[in-house]
Amino acid sequence: MANKGNSGTGTRSEVMVELERLDKGSAVALVGHPIHVMMVHFPIAFVVATLGVDVIYWWTGDPFWIRAGLWAAGFAFWSGVAASVVGTAELLLVRGIRLKEASWSHAVAAMTLVALAGANWGVRLLYPDQILPHGLVLSALSSVMTGFAGWHGGKLVFDHGVGILVSPKE
Repeated sequence: MANKGNSGTGTRSEVMVELERLDKGSAVALVGHPIHVMMVHFPIAFVVATLGVDVIYWWTGDPFWIRAGLWAAGFAFWSGVAASVVGTAELLLVRGIRLKEASWSHAVAAMTLVALAGANWGVRLLYPDQILPHGLVLSALSSVMTGFAGWHGGKLVFDHGVGILVSPKE
């Protein structure tokens, strides 16, 4: 197995040592728990629920699912906005997070997801007769983007240890 961060000679790169030394803990926490990590579960659940509701509506044609999809999409968007505000604060406040390339990939993917969730909610608010096919397509794209953003976020947490502890600089 390759040893990450080592050159072929067995010495560690000064850049890698510096990156590992930098603080990567959470700067936005509640009673010692990072808020962004707690919040991201809600938009993920609502995005996937919106796709499920759209599939059920497509299958049954029951107008109840139009209303349920409107609520699910609205909660997906607004909980995504809230999680994004906290995530952006973490990105800007913690230098160790800001210097990781994966942090920026996650941020771009998450912002794209929030835009898709907003468009999906907008279609349901303004054009409820267009849920099939436009809402369903937006729900499917949002679910794919959720997987992409979540993969990058998980990589930050599990591979780089980002945001799992409260910053010691208090």
